Amino acid sequence: MAEDGRRFEAFECAPGLRLAAHERVSAIHQEHLNARLDRLEEMMERLERRLWLAVYGVAGVILAQAFQSFMSAQ
Repeated sequence: MAEDGRRFEAFECAPGLRLAAHERVSAIHQEHLNARLDRLEEMMERLERRLWLAVYGVAGVILAQAFQSFMSAQ
């Protein structure tokens, strides 16, 4: 039948449509999951910066007290 120049139109069947819809939903789900993971990583980086700031602050206070006691001892 292809000899006379006619082509058959592709048709979409129900299982194929369900598979395509499932693939689209999975892709959307994956995009949202990646976005949530990116936000979580940003929040963890901010928390890490705050933690290091607190550690340096405590170390600074301890050093200042040691320096102050050293100066008052002399």
